[in-house]
Parts: sequence; structure tokens; C-alpha cells
Amino acid sequence: MFAAADVAGNPSSVHREGQAARAVLEGARKGIADFANASAERVVFTSGATEAAMTLLSPLWMQGDGNLRFRRLAVLDVDHPALREGGRFGSEAFDRLPVDAAGRCILPVLRDWLSADGPRLVAVAVANGETGVVQDIAAISDAVRGSGGRLIVDASQIIGRRPFDECVRAADAIIISSHKLGGPKGVGAVVLPRNGAFPAPLLTGGAQETRRRAGTPAPMLAAGFAAALAEAVAESACALGMAALRDRFEADLSARAPVAILGREADRLPQTSAFQLEGQRAETVQISADLAGIAVSAGSACRSGKLGRSEALEAMRLGGAPIDPDLGLVRASFGPATTAAELERLVEVVATMAGRTRKPIGRAA
Repeated sequence: MFAAADVAGNPSSVHREGQAARAVLEGARKGIADFANASAERVVFTSGATEAAMTLLSPLWMQGDGNLRFRRLAVLDVDHPALREGGRFGSEAFDRLPVDAAGRCILPVLRDWLSADGPRLVAVAVANGETGVVQDIAAISDAVRGSGGRLIVDASQIIGRRPFDECVRAADAIIISSHKLGGPKGVGAVVLPRNGAFPAPLLTGGAQETRRRAGTPAPMLAAGFAAALAEAVAESACALGMAALRDRFEADLSARAPVAILGREADRLPQTSAFQLEGQRAETVQISADLAGIAVSAGSACRSGKLGRSEALEAMRLGGAPIDPDLGLVRASFGPATTAAELERLVEVVATMAGRTRKPIGRAA
């Protein structure tokens, strides 16, 4: 990124400085395309995964010389708001599909939804950002393609933690986020593994990104994105060790405190553990951990600092999970550098809180 920052030209300009910036940008694009087994022109840089989702969740797609219009969109009721809110589909034109107690897609429900008339679009996160629960993306893809629909896959959470090839095989479009890989914030990408349709641009006004996304791109951020992607892929061998660390942490936590581990019975990301502490709001646990020098989240990062009922937990409760959506969840996520001793410190914090109960706020005498 420091090297790219020294390239001062606008990558859309034809002068020497502009072409140097263009080389940085296109080098990053090729690195991401090679990882996804796609051609470079099928990678479109965005400001992040949220913009990528808003771009793809569109009723109107362009295919060759014609247009393809989707009548309805389906998302999972447990997914990130960037998907859950339906993007550019009106509220009357998208459906939130229920999930089971672990937050997994219920395939018969999806197949029933897909059986209705008209072109249909489905958007699913491979792994949930709050619980780490992984969807059976191959089975979802089979259902969608068998009905003639299209599948958007949010792969932001899995790169470096789970194999990516399955996403490439399953998806008509893929969402990737830089900062989820340890790269710079403020950049993401849409990847289209195969030639075909692309949604109507969200941002118009210029010919950048082959007219798929207007606005001056940021070569420095793109370079950091591609470098972080390469590093994450190189570190993917650590996933097995992180899963063992997570399982040990959860066993110790369950032995010392009345906690519910969310999605424990499901396939999950190796570095994510989500739990509820009986009688304590997630924000209270988060504050206690922070005072002990430990950073955990009360839900996904996009919800941190925002009090209120968790839609994801409500969806899991409706699916049969014995949890209280009002308490929220504590998400501990870690990486190759995390140690067992550090996780033991978190166990100590939660165990210390376990005897506490919420006290009602009384009126002054």
C-alpha cells in the first residue's frame, strides 16, 4: 500500500502517471480474479461488501444486448442487513426465508419458494457473521439452478478459513470484503465467476470499472486488498488449529458458566464462537471484557454499539433455538496469532460475571 501510495496519477488518465496508477489497479484486479478463477474484467471494485450487495441485489440485470428482470428476491432471515434489507428490491418484492434453530437454510422452504413463476434471485451468506454457522452452499446452488434462478453468494467471512472453490462453482455472483481478510477498510469487490449477466450499475456517471461502477477507483486500497487476499490464502492452513482452539475455549466456558453456544451443532467457521451468558446482556459482557483488555463484539460489528433486539437471534428462536433474542450474543473471533492463554482470560471474565443477575431499575424513594 505504501508503494502504491507513491503512484499519484488517476488510473483513468492516459498520461504516464495515470498509466502507472492503472497498472497498480489492474495488477490487484488480476490477483483477485486469479484467486476466484475468473477473468479480470469480471472483477469490479466497490467501497466494500455493503456496496457490493446493494449493487447485486437489483431487479434489473443486463445480459448481452437485452435485459433480465427478476420478479422476486429471497434472502435468509438470519443474514447481514446488507442482504436482509433486500437491496434495490422494494419491500413487496423480496422475502426473508426462515432458518432452523442453528440458523441454517431450510432447503424444502427454499425449493417451495423457487417453484413460483418468473425469474428469481437468491442471496445467501456462506457463513453468518454473528454465529459463524456455514450454509450448505452446494445444496442451495443445486436448488436455485434447478429452478432456473440465479444465486448471489456473500463470501466475505470465509476466505482464508474455508475452501473458496465451492463458492466459485455455486455462485453467479460473489461478494468479497477486504477488511475481513485483514486488508484496508473501504474496499471490496463483486466477482462474476462466469460470463453472463451483470446488474444495472448502482453508481452511474462515469465509465470506470467498464461502466459497471462509476467513480475514481483507489489503487492503494486495491493493492492492499489483493495483498491481504494472498496472505489470507497462505494462512488458510491454520484453520484446523483455530477450530481446535475454539472447541477448547467453548468446553472451558461451558464448564465454568451457564452459557448457550450458538450454532454448536452446525458446521461453523473455525475462528468464531458466539454465546449467550444466562441473565446478562451481551453489551454488559462486552464492557467487562473490554475493561480486561479483551475486544469482543455484541453481535456482528455492524451492530456493535447499537442496543436492540437481534433479528438473527429472533430468526433462530423461531427456528427452535432455546435462546433469548433480547440478550443478544457475544461473538469472540480470533486468528492464527490468538493464544489459548488469551482465550482463558475471556473465560475468566465470563465466569466472574456468571453469578451476577440483572437487577431491575427501581424508582427513587
